[in-house]
Amino acid sequence: MSIRNNFQRVGVFVDVQNLYYSARNIYNSRVNFSEILKEAVGDRQLIRAIAYVVKADMPEEQSFFDALSKAGFEIQSKDLQTFYGGAQKGDWDVGITMDIIKLMNKLDVVVLCSGDGDFAPLLEYLQMSGQLVEVCAFGKSTSSKIKDLADNFIDLDLEKKYLMPMRGFKFFSRNLTGKKTEERK
Repeated sequence: MSIRNNFQRVGVFVDVQNLYYSARNIYNSRVNFSEILKEAVGDRQLIRAIAYVVKADMPEEQSFFDALSKAGFEIQSKDLQTFYGGAQKGDWDVGITMDIIKLMNKLDVVVLCSGDGDFAPLLEYLQMSGQLVEVCAFGKSTSSKIKDLADNFIDLDLEKKYLMPMRGFKFFSRNLTGKKTEERK
């Protein structure tokens, strides 16, 4: 566990899709991003909090992005890519990595909110550079390598305050053919 003090400058970088799908698939819940930001920062000095989202032309998408902004996040967005044959992709791994590297000299602590194992080389690089690294994610879906590399791992599985019920919440998913299907929880 890393040492926290109120003089530390903190940057919080949130892989929204990673946390969203972990909460939905494991707990059938939504993520309380406001509580995650509070936990990630604590009593330290927040320099930047960036939420990385993928636009997929879904209903209520803009209201979700607005809620993230209201919670204190800057929003970085990109469109969902659709490839020939209907395959879709939308991730921010390279964008998050580049932003962290650009900002690391202005931060004492980098908080990565993602359990994606693809970030392991980034964490190794940051630590070799002397950067304190914390990871904030759902432990059940987090890469063991990421957990091991982090100076501090904040397991969102341990407290319910990071989750919100999905009842009455309508979301759309895409089946294997790419066709939208509506589900109501």
